[in-house]
Amino acid sequence: MKVATVLGVDIGTSSSKGVLVDAAGRVVRSATRSHEVSRPRPGWVEMDADVWWQEFVSLSRELLAPGDAEVVAVGVSGMGPCVLLTDAANVPLRPAILYGVDTRSTAQIARLNDQFGEEEILRRCGSALSSQAAGAKVAWVADNEPELFRRARRLFMPSSWLVVQLTGRYVLDQHSASQCTPLYDTRSEDWYAPWAEQIAPDLVLPPLSWPGEVAGVVTAHAAAEAGLPPGVPVITGTIDAWSEAISVGAQGVGDLMLMYGTTMFLVHTVASPLTSPSLWGTVGALPGTRNLAGGLATSGAITGWLRELFGSPDYPELLRLAEASGAGARGLLMLPYFAGERTPILDPDARGVLAGLTVSHTRGDLYRAALEATGLGVRHNIETIEAGGGDIRRVVAVGGGTQGGLWTQIVSDVTGRDQVIPSQTIGASYGAAFLAARTEWDVSIETWNPVKEIRTPRRELAADYDELYGLYRELYTSSKRVAHALAARQVRLLAAGPPVASDNRGTEGVAP
Repeated sequence: MKVATVLGVDIGTSSSKGVLVDAAGRVVRSATRSHEVSRPRPGWVEMDADVWWQEFVSLSRELLAPGDAEVVAVGVSGMGPCVLLTDAANVPLRPAILYGVDTRSTAQIARLNDQFGEEEILRRCGSALSSQAAGAKVAWVADNEPELFRRARRLFMPSSWLVVQLTGRYVLDQHSASQCTPLYDTRSEDWYAPWAEQIAPDLVLPPLSWPGEVAGVVTAHAAAEAGLPPGVPVITGTIDAWSEAISVGAQGVGDLMLMYGTTMFLVHTVASPLTSPSLWGTVGALPGTRNLAGGLATSGAITGWLRELFGSPDYPELLRLAEASGAGARGLLMLPYFAGERTPILDPDARGVLAGLTVSHTRGDLYRAALEATGLGVRHNIETIEAGGGDIRRVVAVGGGTQGGLWTQIVSDVTGRDQVIPSQTIGASYGAAFLAARTEWDVSIETWNPVKEIRTPRRELAADYDELYGLYRELYTSSKRVAHALAARQVRLLAAGPPVASDNRGTEGVAP
């Protein structure tokens, strides 16, 4: 007899992951497909949407190949907010523009702020315009690729792209829509037509649904391609970080999810809507919930970049060297702004800085400094969340970076916060599977994914990290002018020559 399972697939920045999960929450099988993003110009990060569906098909077929499992529902999630524009027949018109790591829309942000008013955008949309805002990137395409934009009729993100391929339904989840600033009104939980019509008058914005609601069923064509049974329900899905939060049960008021991945994401669930000019106020993944969220533009991307520079040693070896380096990385301090920075500084022209370097420093010191830099960035976000009215009562960690223990320990040491480490940290694909399971079974995430351990800060390091944090904050202020000048120089140098070929260093791998 075949085991009844749900299929969860997540399309991430550096890989796609799929899981088959049974009714008890046990992972029957999992699989991963690595991929690369394209960085054709400084500040541009794109991806071909065909890869998303091809990898879904490949994952589905591999997971179902043994023939011992029956899929009863499908869950999807993906990085976001992204901007994939297609014509009316769902044919992509250009590569998808990715989330806040793509910083091309600076001019559009300034124009839209002048046009609609910064305070009014924050009040209506929940978030200030930043590199994270999908609506500003839609405006960039309209401004810079007008002939292409005249043919654009539909807007997709990775999760909704999988849904349309699987079911034929054009739909987007409420949470993803709330990151399409300034196209969405968080108060009415609907598209805001007056602004949408000015930014994209011919774009037919998708109908909205909640992430766990059934979007449609697998068509005969999709079933044949992906090896799935036809007629199986498919949920609407959502952005990966919010699916990660679902996967570890970080949905209660006061919870803060830390997602350790290529980037670092923070999602705090609040009792009532909050806005902050330095963070993202969004609707949650579950009906009736609200979040105050933030994100570092790079975290695992830096550790992957360093690993490649070091000749690709195993991550356990790098972690051993970093642990031997000790707190403070023997006098090194890094700013992790290697792709600009999202929250809380919202500075697309920020750049990475490594201060205190001498010829005596080692690979372990540099790797330790990178792990500590993400911890310092998390602390900055936590302080900003609480200053904005958040009330953080519990921190839950998830993602590939939770493996090995050192990274989560450093973040706890730097922030002074306990972190709950659940039994299953595979992340967004597991959260998507759970939402799909709820359409068929009576399940709870507490039963599916109980707590495994608590990471506790080492109080003897508090004074050292307090001092380092003060220097971290000062280093950004003191180096900002130079970083911005170098960012401008990078743009000028590129304009003088051909586009840079993407080798994607810094996007592969997440340190455990």
